[in-house]
Amino acid sequence: MPELEHSHHPEDIRHRLETGRRTSYLRDGILGGIDGCVTTFAVVASVAGAGLPGLIALGLGLSSLIADGFSMGVSNYQGVKSERDALDQARATENSHIRHVPDGEREEIRQIFARKGFEGEVLEEIVDTISADESLWVDTMLREEHGLELDGADPVRAALWTFSAFVLVGAIPLLPFMSPAIGVDLAFVASSLLTAITFFGIGFVKGVMLGEGHLRSGLETLLMGGGAAIIAYLVGGVFEPMMTEMGLAISK
Repeated sequence: MPELEHSHHPEDIRHRLETGRRTSYLRDGILGGIDGCVTTFAVVASVAGAGLPGLIALGLGLSSLIADGFSMGVSNYQGVKSERDALDQARATENSHIRHVPDGEREEIRQIFARKGFEGEVLEEIVDTISADESLWVDTMLREEHGLELDGADPVRAALWTFSAFVLVGAIPLLPFMSPAIGVDLAFVASSLLTAITFFGIGFVKGVMLGEGHLRSGLETLLMGGGAAIIAYLVGGVFEPMMTEMGLAISK
């Protein structure tokens, strides 16, 4: 028998069901980390492409890190909050339907569980049991009819995870530019290596937490994040200098 991730002893099962499922903010952290890394690498690429001093890369990178990180955190907050608002609205609607058209709502429960293969007396017992408890009735409709998750993420925590990961991970490409002794070209090479290692590390940690293949997860994230970083390099390192030269020509 393969090794299982948790026990199936009746007491252990009861404890897990009573405890409930823990909300994971892994997605928020990974999203913020990758986006932060790509954002600051784009700044680094544009500065290196334009041949500007490393201190400019550091200053622009830090300002972009805070501003974009805050913006992303706020966006994630609004996104998660909208999901919670949709859940609250759907709950209010179902409560109203149960109070005003209970027979219609009972029929919905009947058809939902009939589609799962229940029939006859067993089906009617299920309908009677669920409709006897209004809270259970509403929760069942939210899950089965609307496909909603009842234990969603907290908007504030989701925003903080995104912002924190964005700032902490996004600061990594800027580290080589903190030393004035390192030239811009060498700092850019070091920043590129650190960015690649960071992408692989994010994927590796995700693989560990989800029980997936560590190396495979790391390489997948490296390829996806690396692709985004390459695009950022092309945009920042190629087009930015062109725009700078055009601006200088126009000013003259």
